[in-house]
Amino acid sequence: MININTNRLILRNFQKKDAHGLFEYLANPRSSCFLDEKIDSIEQAIEHINQINTFPEETNIAVCTKGNDLLIGNMFSQKEIPDTYSVGWHFNKNYEGKGYATEAATAYIDFLFAHKNASRIYAYVEENNIRSKKLCERLGMRQEGLLLDFVSFTKDINGICIYENTFIYAILKREWYI
Repeated sequence: MININTNRLILRNFQKKDAHGLFEYLANPRSSCFLDEKIDSIEQAIEHINQINTFPEETNIAVCTKGNDLLIGNMFSQKEIPDTYSVGWHFNKNYEGKGYATEAATAYIDFLFAHKNASRIYAYVEENNIRSKKLCERLGMRQEGLLLDFVSFTKDINGICIYENTFIYAILKREWYI
């Protein structure tokens, strides 16, 4: 069971009570990379939480406010051999501009370096996702590249894939602890 505390947040495993909070931001995903996670009901949110909880506990974690334990987003990662992790985040738009994403991402990245022995952490960010690009920069991640027409999450009205340019941001353990 994971439990990371920051000044204002708790990062923990998802619980059934998080369904309403999850529904709030997955009912209308703002970033196209989350369109495949779109849900249409609280029941689907509960199913999504049950699915999340079948994965290792630290790979998709709830971000909740302290005091009221309200779900405001999530952090996720995937380990690549031997010690590289890709990371990402998804936050409720109603909590933007308050520093929650930076606080949660800082704690999660620190957890991966300190407790999972990561040596390198990177993130893919779609070119039009300005908030995530700025978050990567606040975290001290450097832009390593731009992948042109890298991935498609949607199709146009004729069924043709719409490809998105995607930035790669990364940070090394030795850079994190400077």
